[in-house]
Order: sequence, then C-alpha cells, then structure tokens
Amino acid sequence: MSKLASRFALLALASTAISPIPAAFAQEATEAPVAEEADRRFGVVQVTAQRREQSQLDVPLSVSAFDGELLAELGVADLTEVAKVSPNVTLEVSRGTNTTLSAFIRGVGQQDPVAGFEAGVGIYLDDVYLNRPQGAVLDVFDVERIEVLRGPQGTLYGRNTIGGAVKYVTRGLDTEPMFKGRVALGSYNQKDMVLTGSLPLADTFRVGGSLAILSRDGFGENLVTGDDNYNKQVTSGRISAEWDVTPDFDLRFAADATKDTSNARQGHRFIPGQISGAPVLDDVYDTRAGLNVIEQDAEGYGMSLVGEYRLNDRFTLKNIIAYREDESTSPIDFDSLQSADIDVPAIYENDQFSEEFQVQYSGDRLNGLVGFYYLDANSSTVFDVLIDTTGQLLGLPGLNAQTFGDVNTETWSLFGDFTYDVTDRLHLTLGARYTEDTRTSVVKRRQYIGGFSEFFGGNPILIATTSDFEGSADFDDFSPRVSVAYDLTDESNVYATYAQGFKGGGFDPRGQTTAAPDFNQDGTVSEDEVFNFMQFDPEEVNSYEVGYKASQFGGKLNYSIAGFYSDYKDVQVPGSVGLDTDGDGISDTFSGVTTNAGAATIWGVEFEGSATFAEAVFNDQDLFNASWSIGYLDAQYDEYIDATGQDVSDERVIQNTPDWTASLRLAYDTPFTIANNDGNLLMNTLISYRGDSSQFEAPNPFLDQEAFALWDASIRWEAESGKWGVSLTGKNLTDERYVVAGYNFVNINNNGTYTPTLGLEGTLTGFYGDPRTVTLGVDFEF
Repeated sequence: MSKLASRFALLALASTAISPIPAAFAQEATEAPVAEEADRRFGVVQVTAQRREQSQLDVPLSVSAFDGELLAELGVADLTEVAKVSPNVTLEVSRGTNTTLSAFIRGVGQQDPVAGFEAGVGIYLDDVYLNRPQGAVLDVFDVERIEVLRGPQGTLYGRNTIGGAVKYVTRGLDTEPMFKGRVALGSYNQKDMVLTGSLPLADTFRVGGSLAILSRDGFGENLVTGDDNYNKQVTSGRISAEWDVTPDFDLRFAADATKDTSNARQGHRFIPGQISGAPVLDDVYDTRAGLNVIEQDAEGYGMSLVGEYRLNDRFTLKNIIAYREDESTSPIDFDSLQSADIDVPAIYENDQFSEEFQVQYSGDRLNGLVGFYYLDANSSTVFDVLIDTTGQLLGLPGLNAQTFGDVNTETWSLFGDFTYDVTDRLHLTLGARYTEDTRTSVVKRRQYIGGFSEFFGGNPILIATTSDFEGSADFDDFSPRVSVAYDLTDESNVYATYAQGFKGGGFDPRGQTTAAPDFNQDGTVSEDEVFNFMQFDPEEVNSYEVGYKASQFGGKLNYSIAGFYSDYKDVQVPGSVGLDTDGDGISDTFSGVTTNAGAATIWGVEFEGSATFAEAVFNDQDLFNASWSIGYLDAQYDEYIDATGQDVSDERVIQNTPDWTASLRLAYDTPFTIANNDGNLLMNTLISYRGDSSQFEAPNPFLDQEAFALWDASIRWEAESGKWGVSLTGKNLTDERYVVAGYNFVNINNNGTYTPTLGLEGTLTGFYGDPRTVTLGVDFEF
C-alpha cells in the first residue's frame, strides 16, 4: 500500500503544481458533450477521436461510435459486445476469466494475456490507457459513448497502439441533484442492479458515483463438484468529483474498483481422454475440471486526476495523471478433467502509473496538440504447470514446472498532431511521435516433484532450475502520420491517410533458457545466445487508408466507406509447447515460444451507415431506423520462419481475424400509451455475422470457428417524462454455439488419432460465447 500512497501523493502534488491544468477516469465532458437527441436518433455521434469535438463524419479516420443510449437500447452488457457492430473488430473474453480481454482490430492484436507483451489494441478508460488486459472487459454502465478507432494510433494519444484503440467514455456529473437506477432479472437466475447518483455541493463543485452488482448462475456445471461453470459475480463502483476552480480551470478526480468472484471458466474437451477414456460431454458449458488449490478471484482499482486550463481562445493546457492496480488468481485446468494432467494455477499482479501533458491549439485554420507521455508499469505472473500423470509415468510423482515472470516497462514519448485548413475545403494533417521503451524482465523457471509450489500451498522438492534470467533492452521508434481530406460538399468528404504503428519488443516470461540453441555452433551456449533466445523484436506496421464519408437528406442518411492496406512486419506470435528434456519421447515440461513472423499483408474494406425514415413513410412522430456495418479483410503471412528455419507462411493464418464481419440493426420508435401513461415504444433487432476464423496461427479443425450469425432483439417502453422505463432483451435467440478461445496441446494425426504434446490425456479444449438469454429490466430516475 505504500507504493499506492506514494502514487496518490503524486496525484495530489500534480493537481496543485500544474495549476494551469475533465478527467482521465471520467469522460471528456468539456471536449465532447452528447449530441443533440435528434442527431443521435439520426445516427450522428460527436467524438473526440482527434482530441477535439467533431462529428464522426468529419474525422478523417475509420471510427465507429456508439452513445450510451444506443448501447442501452441494444442491451450491451460489456465491452466485448461492441465488436458485434464494429467491422473488422474482435473483442473476446480470454479463456478462463470474466474480465481479461483479447482484442484484435484489422488482424492486429494480442491473444495471450501473460505478462511481457504489449497490447496490439489500446483500451482507454476515458483518457487513461489500460496497460494490461486483466480487468479490461469493462461492464457497460453509466457510459456516455464508446469509440472504436481502427488503424495505428499514436500521434494523438499517450500510448502508441499499433492496431487501433477502444475508448470507453463515462458520463460527467449533472449540475442538478440526480439519482437513477436499473434492476434486471433474466435467464440463469440473472440479477443485476446499477445505481448512479450525483449531487452539487456548490455552484462549482459536484460529487457522484455509480455502483453495479451483476450476478448470474452458470450456463453449465462441473459434473464432479456440482459448481456452476460460466457463472458471474461482479461488483463494480466508481466515484468522482468535479471542481470548476475558475471559469477557465477545471479539475476532475475519479476512482473505480471492481471485484470478480465468479468461478473460473473451465473449457470443453473436444476429444476423449487418451488415458482415462473420459467421453466428450454433450453440453459444451459443462466440465469435469478438478483443479481447486486456489479460488478464482480478481480485483482491481484505479484513480485519476485531470486538469484543464484554458489560457485563452487558442491555447488549452491539459494534464492527466493516473494510477491503476489489479491482482487476480485463477485455477486454469487445461485438460478439464479430475486428473492432474495439465493443471495451471496462476497469479497475476499489475500496476501502472501514467502522466500525460498536452498543449492544445485551436485557431482559425490550424488545430492540434503536442503532448508528453510517461508510463511506469510492472506486471508479474507466477504459475505452476502440474503434469502429475506424466510424472507418475516417469517415476516423478507430482512433477511440476513453475514459472515466475516479472516485467517492468518504463516508457516516455513526445507526440504531436496538427490539421491545417489549406482552404475551406482542403485539410492537411501532419503528425509524429517519438517513443523510447525500456523493458526489464526477470524469468525464473523451476522443476519440482511433490506437487504444487509454495505459491499455491505446497512444499515440493526442487529438482532443477531451468531458467534464471535477467535482462533489459531499449527500443525506440519514430512514427509519422499524414492525412489529406477534401470536402466535396458541405455534407461529404474524401480522405487519404498514411500512419505508422509501433509495438515494443521484450522478453518471453515463460522462456526456458536451458532450451536456448547454440546459434554459432561453437559447442557452448553463451549469455548473448540466451539473451537473443529470450528476446523478441518490436512490431511495425505501415498503414494506408482512403475513405469517403457523407450525410444526406438532412442527416437522415449517414454512411462511410474505407479501404485500407497494411504492411505488417516482425509480428509477435507468443505460444507455449511441451518439451522433452531427456529425449525419451515424453514431454516432461513446457516452455514459452515467441516467434517474430517476418511479414504479413492485410487489406480490406469497411462500410458503415445509418438511415432514418420519418414522416414520408410513417406519421410525423414515428421513426424507423436502419444501421449497418460490413467489413471484409484479407490477411496472410508473407514470411513465417519456424524453429527449424523453414518458411511455413503457407501453413499459417492470422489469428482471430474473420474474413467477413457484418451487422444489421432495425429499430422502430413510436408513441405508445399504457394505462393513461404517455410514452414511447422502441423495438430493436440486431443481426451480427462473423466469418470463418482461427484461434491460433496453425489451423485446427476443433478450435477454428466456422462462420456464424447472432440474433438479438429488444423491446422497450419509456415514459414521456423519461423518468422510468421497462425493457425486455433477448440475445443469441437462435442459441448459437461458437468458440471464442481455447487450448491445444495435441497433434492430430492423419488416421484420426491424437498424440499429446504435453500431458497424457490430450488437451484440446474450447471456451464458448454466451447461449440464449432473456432479460427483463426496469429503470428509473429522480
């Protein structure tokens, strides 16, 4: 807690020291007020993708934006559901958790949540970059809007993200006393409650907060223990305070906390047990997992202080200082059986401190900003890999490979981005970023017999130390951006953009140094060879994009189309494999293996839009709205050198990247009176489609997901006063089964048999998206 106290002291110091300084943990209220209701219903959302308030149709970037009311109407529960309506975007819950995120945009992302790897997609909670995926599956409540920015982001944002960014923007505080809430009951004994309130304590000072308690029984059960599988028990809260120190100087403090005590999600076995003969279960949500040495538990919290000082009509200073911390334990039963074939209890601990300072300029023809960003983050992971069935076979009962990885990241950057209006219609944008990253890693791996290590309540016998590594490396990069936009009319524009993205390198926190090869064939493995074996290089992408955006018929038809091409180099591909250390043909441990695939080419097209029909078709009070998104993506490796030095690019695919993504939403809004209570009835239906995709670079017939579509629908009545409403929401109404993550430690033979590559039972397990659910909710406001 001393570290937290010191960080908090820095927060307080910065707020006074940078007196010319809306909040990192709160929405950019002064930057982007919610669009007028008419505009919202016509599909127009104000965004701050370029760090200033603009219509999403005026931004020369591919950006999808969804305001809070639309998200509520669609029944969006958490951040992953935004991918249903965003082209070429994948947001999924990672394997055995409720709160760890795997994110991909346009084929660029990071699947493995282990310490040591940067995210390919940046998640921003208001202005604060979340450095780790743990806790990044944000539940959607009290939100103003969510923006999805596709393509490299770095010249406008504190942290450089190579694939894109997702911005979660919470609501600001009301100037009048306010209290509202929502309660919901649903399938699988769902019981949700969200309460939000704010209170002005003075004309210039406001406080507020939100509390969410979200619970649900499991979609399946553990057939051995009777525990729920895929249940949910999450409590989350936020508090904030806003102070208008002067008419030109605003401060906003915000803090949040989340605790997830849901059971660990355990996967579905695709193949029978190769030793036990355990059959494949009929229900994909059921399990026989037996790992119980620790409970699933995840908690995290953060705080931020943002100050904004308007020097004059042209210059504004903004400072964002924040601290976040999380810790989680997870019993990951890879084999999903009672036997300890591959049992992996894990502990994750992360913390981060960030500071960002901006100078914003707004002139007659020139608009933009320059900024400085600093991040000091630490991420550590410790986990056991208990392979007792293998140990028993080898006469080594309780055989266990423990891994401890600790990664410290210290990075700073200078960035700037300016748009100059060459004429009233021609706009030129130039941006640049310089980044320096320092990555320091400690990797220790130990081999035990006698069961779990001391971290998980055991007292085993150490038989070998297979990694004792400490290393540090520096990475720097200069990333430019240039964009040209031309307004064809007052309601349409075309643009062309080039942007470069960068993702720092590091060290594999699961690497086994004793497996390092003798690269120079001199008979010994030197420290330099071990260093090179453990290190992986930075990624780089050159992205080219052209687009057209238009608004017609008084804003009732809005659409955008973009085409892009990405040259992706040194792609970081983390993974893990079983290792046979004594040459007896049996894998007696495992190791992380990170590959820098040489090159990949990704290109595609995105088409989004909305159309609103009123008066001409229905009466003058009815609204019928249609919105859509279509994404096509062609992604392939041009070079992929495997461990043997062979180019296997024709045998590899880009993971979590379906070729087609699409959605169609239809909504009808009409006045409707219930028991003399005037109000509006809103009906929504949403079809979302995802094409074929692969979980890993090597295709797998079990884990690879065939194309599928999801059907959601909702009906809502809201009182004319807006003070209360009732909604009924159904999701995945066709009860589709689809894989979102998995583990693979088998080779599939041509004769239909399976050869385990770690353990003896054959681990080939998958995790599934939610089945059909129905929720009835009531909301109120005072």
